[in-house]
Amino acid sequence: MTAIGYARVSTGDQDTALQLDALRKAGCDKVFEDKASGAKTERPGLADAIRYVREGDTLTVWKLDRLGRSMKHLIEIVTELEERGVGFRSITENIDTTTPGGRLVFHLFGALAQFERDLIRERTRAGLQAAEERGRRGGRQAVVTPEKLAKARQHLAAGLNVREAAARVKVGKTALYAALQQEKAAASSGSSHESYRREL
Repeated sequence: MTAIGYARVSTGDQDTALQLDALRKAGCDKVFEDKASGAKTERPGLADAIRYVREGDTLTVWKLDRLGRSMKHLIEIVTELEERGVGFRSITENIDTTTPGGRLVFHLFGALAQFERDLIRERTRAGLQAAEERGRRGGRQAVVTPEKLAKARQHLAAGLNVREAAARVKVGKTALYAALQQEKAAASSGSSHESYRREL
C-alpha cells in the first residue's frame, strides 16, 4: 500500500511546508500540491493526484478542508476513491477509510449531507407553497393593475397605511407606493395644463 499526499494553500503567499512535513511523517513519498482557494473549481494538483493513485493506495491530506470545496464535494471524491479501491486518510481528524471506524465516519458524513439537502428542498417547497397561498407565484410581486390601485386607494381612505393596503391587494409595498406617486404626478400635471388653458 502506497500513501500519496495532497496539499493545498488558499493564496499564493501561503506556504505548504507545514502540510508537507505532516504528510511526509505520515509516510507519503509523493505529494501533489495546489495553490488555490477551496471554492475554486480547477485544482490541477488534486486532479493529478486522483489520476495517479491506484487500487490499494491511500490518498492522504493534512485536514479534511484541504480536499473538498464542501462536504458534498468531499464525499463525492472519497466515494470515487472507494469505488476504485483507494483509501483516504485525514491526519488531523484521524480519519482513515481503510479501517472500519473510518468508513463508518464517512458513511455518517454522507447521511448528514443528504439530510441537509433534504431540509433545503423541504424549506424551498414550503416557501413556494406559502407564497402561492398569499397570491404570489415564484416569489414575484403582482403588478399594480388599475383595479388593484383603485382598491388600494379605498383602503388608504379607510385609514390603512401603504404597507397594509399593499398586503390587502397582494402587491409589493414599494410597487404600490410607486404607482400612487405616478398617479399623483399625472394628476398634478393634468391640473397644471388645465390652469394654463384657462389663462389663455
